[in-house]
Amino acid sequence: MNASAESVDASGARSFLPDFCSIRTLLVVLIVAELLAMVLVLGAPAPWDLFWQELGVRSLFIQWVALASVASLCWSRPWLGRLDDRGAGLLSYGIVLAVTVLVSAVALWGGRAVGLDPAGGDALAYVLRHLGVSAVVGAVLLRFLYLGHQQRALVQAQAEARIEALQARIRPHFLFNSMNTIAALIRSRPQRAEAAVEDLADLFRASLSEARGLVPLHQELDMARRYMALEGLRLGERLRVHWDLDQVPGDVLLPPLVLQPLLENAIYHGVEQLPGGGVIGVHGRLTGERLYLQVTNPVPPRSEPAYRGNRMALDNIRERLGLACGRGAGVAVKLEAQCCRVTLTLPRGEAP
Repeated sequence: MNASAESVDASGARSFLPDFCSIRTLLVVLIVAELLAMVLVLGAPAPWDLFWQELGVRSLFIQWVALASVASLCWSRPWLGRLDDRGAGLLSYGIVLAVTVLVSAVALWGGRAVGLDPAGGDALAYVLRHLGVSAVVGAVLLRFLYLGHQQRALVQAQAEARIEALQARIRPHFLFNSMNTIAALIRSRPQRAEAAVEDLADLFRASLSEARGLVPLHQELDMARRYMALEGLRLGERLRVHWDLDQVPGDVLLPPLVLQPLLENAIYHGVEQLPGGGVIGVHGRLTGERLYLQVTNPVPPRSEPAYRGNRMALDNIRERLGLACGRGAGVAVKLEAQCCRVTLTLPRGEAP
């Protein structure tokens, strides 16, 4: 069983049970069943010259139980999705036990039909023995799936709490700086001040929205440009941005607000520290099934301690990418003598 392939019930909540209708789950179940057959044969007091014969018989029986259980659980998926974790676990457990009894009965009937008696004369003991093994293995696997689900839920909750802490850290100084800039523009450039207020409202609406899910790249870039426009009002000609994203499709999916913290770092630990300012580069390229987004900025001399002291944004982005996109996503930081490069790596996923 694949604990990572969790099913989703009708209400949208994630169940601890895997998707028993997927090929991946079926393959994992078959592998586990074959390993169980080998363990049972190795632990049985049978002559070694009968090892392969015994393994074949036990494998055939256990694989039939596994296949029938997966098929039954896949068919029962609509009912399982309406239950809570306890109810779904108990129903799944009951299905596996019922399937074991049914397959045992069919094996007895089939064996006796061809002149064999797999039970050795004691049909009840034969069924109960298989039922006991199935009960123990099923309980262990269900417990393993549940604990794995609880651990992943805890990690995700902690990550979301850190994301909220990151957003709370970003808002105050950016809000105060933006409001001061808007106040200075009201009399001299009222139309620009009104546009800045709209950009600020859109940014905070995005930052206050749910941190889950994915957004298309063009939406993320729109928010990033609005943020840079607001900072450009404050820094003027000291802040210059080079956007190199012509080769990247706008429908590639990524977690929301992953570029804005990187651009904020580039400004506060780079451009803003230099008297003459500098150029922030936002580059993108698509290589095969990987999307690479890179933010570069100049840094003042001996700026490494400042970057090392501001790992919160990078750690949160790295964790968000891992939760949303899997192991293929990541964040890499390269600090050179006069430049810092932060590269985001994401697997390609397009909006439907």
